[in-house]
Amino acid sequence: MEPSPWPRVKICCIASRDEAALAVRHGASAVGLVSAMPSGPGVIDDATIAAVAAGMPPGVSAFLLTSRVEVESLVEQQRRLGVGTLQLCDWLGPERLRALREALPAVKLVQVIHVRGDVSLREAAAAAPLVDALLLDSGNPDLAVKELGGTGRRHDWALSRRIREESPVPLFLAGGLSAANVRRAIEEVGPYGLDVCSGVRTNGALDETHLSAFMNAVRGSF
Repeated sequence: MEPSPWPRVKICCIASRDEAALAVRHGASAVGLVSAMPSGPGVIDDATIAAVAAGMPPGVSAFLLTSRVEVESLVEQQRRLGVGTLQLCDWLGPERLRALREALPAVKLVQVIHVRGDVSLREAAAAAPLVDALLLDSGNPDLAVKELGGTGRRHDWALSRRIREESPVPLFLAGGLSAANVRRAIEEVGPYGLDVCSGVRTNGALDETHLSAFMNAVRGSF
C-alpha cells in the first residue's frame, strides 16, 4: 500500500459508552472493544461491548478485539455482540482465515501482526490476501502467557514500514503511540490508521487532555 498522509485514528480499550462518545467527539474513526485476553488492559464484559457497538454513529466502526482462534467460536462471538469488525489478536493462519471469511462475508477482518522480526513479514504476507487490513502491534504471542496487545511498547518502525510497503491491504499501526511520537510514526511508517490505548489514558481512564493532544498532533502532521 502507498503511505497514507491522512491516517484514521482508532481509540482502543474503550470501557464505556461515555468513553466511546468522548472518542467520537474528538474525531475517532473507530473504537476498540477488548474481550477476554490472556493478559493486558482494557477487558470489558460482553454486555458493555454490545451496548457500545450498537451505539456507534454512522461512519465510526466498532472493532472487537478477540483472542479466540477457532472459527466457530469467533462466528458465535461476532453474531452475539453485533460488531462489524473483528480484530484478531492471535494468529489464525490462512486456513482459518479463509473459513472465517466464508462464514462472515460481510464482517471486516483485521489480523494483528506482532512485530518481532522476520516472522512478522511472513505472517503479514500470508494473512494480507485474506483480510481487510493488518494491524501491527508490539505483543509477544510466544510467551507462556501470551501478550496480545496493550503493552505500551514501540516496535521496530522500519520493519513496520516494510510490511506496509509490501502489503496489498491497509495497515494500522499500534504500540506505544502518544502525542509526543505520533507525527514521527506517520512520517516513518505511513500507516492507513493509528491505534492508541495507553497513550491517551491516565490510570486506565480515557483522558480528554491526552486525547485532544494526540488528535491535534495527528492533524498537525497533515
